[in-house]
Amino acid sequence: MEYNIAVIKGDGIGPEVVDSAIEILKFIGDKYGHRFIFNEALAGGAAYDKYKDPLPMETINICKNSKAVLFGAVGGPKWDSLPREKRPEKAILGLRKELGLYANLRPGILFEPLKDASPLRLDIIKDGFDILVIRELTGGIYFGEKGFKDTDMGKAAYDIEIYSEKEVERIARIAFQLAMKRNKKITSVDKSNVLESSRLWRRIVDKVSKDYPDIHLDHMYVDNASMQVIRDPSSFDIILTSNMFGDILSDEISILTGSIGILPSASLGKGNRGIYEPIHGSAPDIAGKNKANPIAAILSAAMMLDYSLGLKEEALAIENAVNKALRENYRTMDIAKKGETAIGTKKMTNIIKGNI
Repeated sequence: MEYNIAVIKGDGIGPEVVDSAIEILKFIGDKYGHRFIFNEALAGGAAYDKYKDPLPMETINICKNSKAVLFGAVGGPKWDSLPREKRPEKAILGLRKELGLYANLRPGILFEPLKDASPLRLDIIKDGFDILVIRELTGGIYFGEKGFKDTDMGKAAYDIEIYSEKEVERIARIAFQLAMKRNKKITSVDKSNVLESSRLWRRIVDKVSKDYPDIHLDHMYVDNASMQVIRDPSSFDIILTSNMFGDILSDEISILTGSIGILPSASLGKGNRGIYEPIHGSAPDIAGKNKANPIAAILSAAMMLDYSLGLKEEALAIENAVNKALRENYRTMDIAKKGETAIGTKKMTNIIKGNI
């Protein structure tokens, strides 16, 4: 089978970790008889430098004509002084909107060999945890009305949180459908004791839950949830939440796993097309130094095989290969213990490839 994959390497360590993911995908293609056609496009700071636009129309078209998008990372100090509409981050936000990708899936998994890298005590970690954060991606405060106004306290800025019933219902249905394939448990996180948008959120999630009587649903305020994921992370399975709350909680959970450098993500909508990217940033301080952890990008490629291409066996082969590398105590600098010798991006990639 042939599959067209759009590739956006981006900025900082993006090109290095995406190259690692591509190397693994090519190896998978050879092993299982697939042909992946990689169509490169620019976005973020790299696109601004060439086109003065962080998300050129050419890039959007390439992505729309592909089965999936493999994305690196965007941004860096070089572009921090640009106006908001020109900043590299506009690329990923705009691309999600253009492709209609409203559901962000962020796994927070504590790999057994990395228990000692987690900041949590062993008695809290117990047998590990596997949390899937499902974050609404194209609504909420990030996309609401923004502006400035004069007040009697001086100039003021505002960002409006707004959600429609349809936006909440469609993300809730994705959560309930995925819960059927996991442990049939959802924790919906909101701030309904204060926010009107959260009260609507809770009402619609309750309504959708009636179509899934086998799923256990509970609700939790975001401030409580941020404490409970530290106190007892294994008590969570799926966390369903809004754009901003999901952004914050998924980063909190990621550090509990030992490193943000090992966690992938998928952005999905209607149909099979998605954007797959590591949740870490562009880390410009280590760019080009062969120090970046490629695991998050490699596992993002595995998610792509599973969710967009339906290649579950191939995805599992990659996941097992990553697990084996960690069990054998191979560590990049972000997960190496004090005194341990860290390996580089290329060596970790080769080890995972060899495990496949």
